[in-house]
Amino acid sequence: MVSVTPMARNIEITAEGLQEDLARLEIQKQALERELAAVTAHLDSVQRALGALQALMPESASAPEAPRPPEEAAEATAAPAPLPPLNEAGESAGSRTAGGIDGETDSSKAYGKLTEQILDYFAQAGKADVRARDVASALGRDTDSGSINAVRSTLDRLVGQSRVRRVGRGLYRASNH
Repeated sequence: MVSVTPMARNIEITAEGLQEDLARLEIQKQALERELAAVTAHLDSVQRALGALQALMPESASAPEAPRPPEEAAEATAAPAPLPPLNEAGESAGSRTAGGIDGETDSSKAYGKLTEQILDYFAQAGKADVRARDVASALGRDTDSGSINAVRSTLDRLVGQSRVRRVGRGLYRASNH
């Protein structure tokens, strides 16, 4: 009979516990992946429905943006140049004006400014697939998770408006409009 030392027994017990944890975590991971896939599918269908409803809503006072000519093949695959960093209000350095116009607040201008900067970024990106984090980095908004999430939220809104396309999990591309 082989004698087992207390240290060897402790290692054996620890290994068995870790194997049980591993099996439980693998099952939990699979369940979470299924749940994420379901949530993602639901999110996509809600965004499509919202986009369709927004298309039926009356047009805003501003004219729609004119379609852009197709990019050259070389430009389509090249990564866009980074845009200048933004201040806390989401504006390029030196672009801030004093006060709002017609009751427009600085925060609403910053919100529209971020949207326009993202659209400018995608205009430069051409047909390249980019991640939200890359967009945030190019806009100087990758300093904290809140700033990156603001970019992600804006990208999701733009996808719902069909102004940007989601081409994969976490990947975006300029619309062909």
